[in-house]
Amino acid sequence: MQTMTDIKLRLGESEERLFQMAERALGRKPKTFRILKKSLDARKKEDIRWVYSIGFSAEEEEKEPPRVRLASPPRVVIVGSGPAGLFCALRLIEYGAKPIVLERGKCVEERASDNERFFSEHQLEGESNIQFGEGGAGTFSDGKLYSQTNSPQNRNNADVFRLFVQFGAPEEIAYLSKPHIGSDRLRVAVRNMREYIRAQGGEVRFSAKMTDLMISDGRAVGVIVNGREELRADAVVLAVGHSARDTFSMLEGKLFMEQKEFAVGLRVEHLQSEIGKAQYGAAWTRLPTADYKLVSHASERGCVSFCMCPGGYVIPAASEEGGVVTNGMSNYARDAVNANSALVVQVKKADFDGSDPLAGVRYQRALERKAFELGGGDYRAPVQLVGDFLRGRVSDGFGAVRPSYAAGVRFAPLSELLPEPIANSLLAAIPDMDRRLRGFASPDAVLTGVESRTSSPVRICRGEDMQSVSCAGAYPCGEGCGYAGGITSSAADGLRVADAIARQAADGFFAK
Repeated sequence: MQTMTDIKLRLGESEERLFQMAERALGRKPKTFRILKKSLDARKKEDIRWVYSIGFSAEEEEKEPPRVRLASPPRVVIVGSGPAGLFCALRLIEYGAKPIVLERGKCVEERASDNERFFSEHQLEGESNIQFGEGGAGTFSDGKLYSQTNSPQNRNNADVFRLFVQFGAPEEIAYLSKPHIGSDRLRVAVRNMREYIRAQGGEVRFSAKMTDLMISDGRAVGVIVNGREELRADAVVLAVGHSARDTFSMLEGKLFMEQKEFAVGLRVEHLQSEIGKAQYGAAWTRLPTADYKLVSHASERGCVSFCMCPGGYVIPAASEEGGVVTNGMSNYARDAVNANSALVVQVKKADFDGSDPLAGVRYQRALERKAFELGGGDYRAPVQLVGDFLRGRVSDGFGAVRPSYAAGVRFAPLSELLPEPIANSLLAAIPDMDRRLRGFASPDAVLTGVESRTSSPVRICRGEDMQSVSCAGAYPCGEGCGYAGGITSSAADGLRVADAIARQAADGFFAK
């Protein structure tokens, strides 16, 4: 296949030109043609261009050969149906296995109803919420698929996109520089994956919580489900989410774990129209919904924007009673009034109250309970206008930006919510970021707390064979176990773990 890169088209110029360029290069119509990458160059607001890379050939593209099916596939139990668990199951099916996927929460359809009830009635379902349930925490997010993971995970990224498209995601995710599915379409893809796993002989069980890990002679031999059912397995994949705190507590002492640093902060909301104007100038109405990525080094710890959701919502994301947690969500159209992003600062191990593996969990929980208290004790979130936060005074009314947090809000001094190093970093970062994105420090912008679940606070340590360093047959996997950050990298890690299990099965590991 031949490639052409750095092809620039003006706004409104037809992509048909790309095919014509390939045809001229070959001297005939290509039999294989596809867009490899599409990005937006908005450095010159008076001359914004789309930038493409294309691949083409005079021959039909050869299909990849199917994976070699195992003569004797192992019995694999996968704990968790987030991206890591689902994609691990899909890859294992390609090898001929029939995995059993256990999900502590409900199916995505019921989960969506439980979330809506929590938003309106403030009645939290402990096992069915933004964090727990089919598809994992990412199902109720923007569905962002761009990843900055390095080799070897990137080798699987193309397979992640291929599988998402196969199960209902838009084809453009395969080539956009910043692909996203949107929460609405992601839920459809997750449901289709579930039905496919079942159709291929696998199982997906809901309200099926791993309450213990069965270990014999230093090797995982199965799990206990809901405190009563023994489920034997050759391999147990631990694709638990980063909010599975009770699971981490249960595994402490069984598997070697360590503390992992993460970041915390606040969500900030602006009018999406103002972000579009700041990024694209007069052309903003002719372009996709604008996003941003900002980094500030104005303080010792710095600050970054995280999980930016164009045209989206700040959502209640608690999974424990007595805590307030924020997250961001957008649908595929990204057509809501506000833009939102987390502004987060690194938490260091020295900030924790101990050296044990779960000290980071306690740090998160303390912040979430403080946010619950400042919000009024009924799952409303504490909020403050940016202008008031910078001046150190409690807000008493909203301006142009209205908060989108569905469970309601209450004005509170957010500097009292955050530890001093975090608050000071945010106070320095917001004006600094305004120098790079005009209007970012708008006095009417709204801050909502607390953003505490950016990544897992623990790592369940594994070796190069993907198995726990302290327990053979147990495979820590994905974001919750400390090996990914986001949908794509989590899904790619699930593929890697499945490949490792298949290699070991072929070598006779599970027959020993």
